Amino acid sequence: MKMRQVVYGLALAMLSSTSFAIEIAISATEAYDKAKNHQALLIDVRDPVEIMFTGFTDSVHINIPYLLVDRTRWDEKRNVFRLYQNPSFVREIEQALQKHGWDKNTEIITLCRSGSERGEPSAAFLRQQGFQNARYVVHGFQGDALKEGEKKGFRIQNGWQNSGLPWSPKMNAEKIYRNNEPAPKP
Repeated sequence: MKMRQVVYGLALAMLSSTSFAIEIAISATEAYDKAKNHQALLIDVRDPVEIMFTGFTDSVHINIPYLLVDRTRWDEKRNVFRLYQNPSFVREIEQALQKHGWDKNTEIITLCRSGSERGEPSAAFLRQQGFQNARYVVHGFQGDALKEGEKKGFRIQNGWQNSGLPWSPKMNAEKIYRNNEPAPKP
């Protein structure tokens, strides 16, 4: 009888621990409010070169890229420089949490350009690494591109920039990532 109770208790504990994970997507406005009120760690997961050309919000706590650009290798299929996962991403997230006196259970919100290529995957990856409250800003920093009309292709709807939230074309040197590690060999 005791063994059955132990197994039942463990099963309940496992179910309840996963039920604490919150919805993975969050709006830019909600993310801004949570960061401003010190309720979440807001991380820009874009490569710093992209930030340099698209803008930055000082509302983020830090810039820790999820994917880094290897400018020595070309991806013929996608017609871009090769991207590789930042090998120290998790360690740097842990350091950022510690700096603020937070732990793995803290809500972590990732922000990329559109929300889809790095925002959502980085939040999902963090959840796989035990950060069960990792989230991403849906529509990202620049928002979605218009699909029709005179301004077709312009990112002028939703996202951080189009929600009236603070941003600038200038970066904050104290928050921008400095990559000191070489790209991995093929």
